[in-house]
Amino acid sequence: MRKAPTQASYNARMNRVIDHVYAHLEEDISFDELADVACLSSYHWSRIYSAMRGETIASTIRRLRLQRAADRLANSDLEVRIVADRAGYASVDTFGRAFKDAFSMTPAAYRENGPHDAFRAANAAGDTNGFPVSVVTLPERRCASIAHRGSYMEIDRAMARLFTELAARGALPDRPEMIGVFFDDPDLGSEQDLRSRASMPIAGPITFDLPLTETVLRGGPYARLSYTGPYAAMRGAYRWFLGVWLPGSGHEPDDAPVFEDYLNDPRLVPQSELRTDIHLPLKSTP
Repeated sequence: MRKAPTQASYNARMNRVIDHVYAHLEEDISFDELADVACLSSYHWSRIYSAMRGETIASTIRRLRLQRAADRLANSDLEVRIVADRAGYASVDTFGRAFKDAFSMTPAAYRENGPHDAFRAANAAGDTNGFPVSVVTLPERRCASIAHRGSYMEIDRAMARLFTELAARGALPDRPEMIGVFFDDPDLGSEQDLRSRASMPIAGPITFDLPLTETVLRGGPYARLSYTGPYAAMRGAYRWFLGVWLPGSGHEPDDAPVFEDYLNDPRLVPQSELRTDIHLPLKSTP
């Protein structure tokens, strides 16, 4: 007798879809092909995906392609037409309209005047007061996590898995808080070896068996940089935070990883309105 599908099996199917999308993001992606990946009827799989993931598969693909395009505009010298082509757009004009809808500015304006440019200018000027940083004391927090290895820009793969895993176990908090914990310097070594964890603070009892692991965010002082804007521009924010603000602050970093607290949902707000608190652990002052 055939085994009945479970919540876990549906989660696994949607995870396979996302993995396939990431692996082929710069290629033509057929919805019938994704139905085969999900092992579901072509009539129903996309509606199942939308219901489980909170956005259509077309919206997911468009969001991820534009996010990757924004990263290239901010952090490379690739021509806009090449960025547009790699994002799957047949013309620069069509790409420009889609990009402006998501980022509230044209690709050229974003490259010249996006948030990364403001941080770049602050780095060059050594301006220690250009962006909102506060020193806060946080309690120790116990989190459920799923490990991610690879580009930090793709940690949302693990975020989606964490959310569905906790929901399937009945352990999802009433007000989920999504946190990314980052262990490696993206400017050193290979991008594919970068280690991070998608994490969510939990209060109740839970069994940590794979793919879930436990992460404890240490309590104590942190410097908190309140960042608004696309995730793709955050590399400049880190360089200013660690290279300008920290040396001029009188503080010393503690031996613990940086974490990011995501305050709103990229599926629901424009990229220009995304809010992220970046937390740098500090040593306690005597």
